[in-house]
Amino acid sequence: MGDLIMERQKKIVNKRNLITVTSVVGSSFLMSFAMNIFMSEAALLPAGFMGVAKLVNLIGESAGIKIDTSLVLLLINLPVALFCAKKISKRFVFFSLMHVLMLSCFMSVIPVYHIFDKIELNVIFGGCIYGGAIALALRGGASTGGTDFIALYVSNKTGKEIWMQVFVFNCLLLTTFGYLFGWENAGYSIIFQYISTHMITTFHNRYKREMMQIFTKKPDIVVREYLDHFRHGITVMSGTGGYTGEDTSMLVSVTSAYELPEAIHIIRKADPEAIINVTKTSRFIGKFHQPNI
Repeated sequence: MGDLIMERQKKIVNKRNLITVTSVVGSSFLMSFAMNIFMSEAALLPAGFMGVAKLVNLIGESAGIKIDTSLVLLLINLPVALFCAKKISKRFVFFSLMHVLMLSCFMSVIPVYHIFDKIELNVIFGGCIYGGAIALALRGGASTGGTDFIALYVSNKTGKEIWMQVFVFNCLLLTTFGYLFGWENAGYSIIFQYISTHMITTFHNRYKREMMQIFTKKPDIVVREYLDHFRHGITVMSGTGGYTGEDTSMLVSVTSAYELPEAIHIIRKADPEAIINVTKTSRFIGKFHQPNI
């Protein structure tokens, strides 16, 4: 029995790692595509940690001091990455750094190519692809580094997303760029950041919670299978079907939107005739197990 459990856990880990690697490769490709094709054409200003490093570099140049952008970026990222390796997981940081490496490789391979003449189109399409790429990495259990490290740490700690706070930080940074070096590119860059942030909040649903109401005539089997795969509580209530007059049970559990598709699959596999009603949970008070990244 122990060997079967270990074999099952090994398969789950291998499948999870494969999903993460695929997400990292796909995300880094899409992000480099957005940067080389759309961001470069629109001459958009960088945000996040890259924006901070670039701002330090530009301020240094205006003062006659040469400051290497890559060095500043490394000095900002390294302590945050080490902190997240301890507080979140080494796995998460490893795959995030893998994303940074893959992004550099793809950016050197994908040519800078002109598609749209209008800056607005480059901003819109670039923002959608860039934000979608970040969401893909996050859904796979990694990140793109930089401010993503901080956002994921706070979300893991509080159970709430802070992408809009990250957006506000980027707006302040870009406003500083605009004040020092010109407003037009800063304005387009803020629109770009808004679009990409909206894409992240739309498709990254790890910290959103859903309540399932499961109606089944096989409560013992469904509960056992559910608890074998998830560490969420589940409440069983007995009742009678109004139409059939037969005994039935209603099971209630709250899960993350991230886990919901797998939970539905497990429940339907345990009882193909089960009826599942899913409602959004706007506020949840009490203990809730957040799966590790």
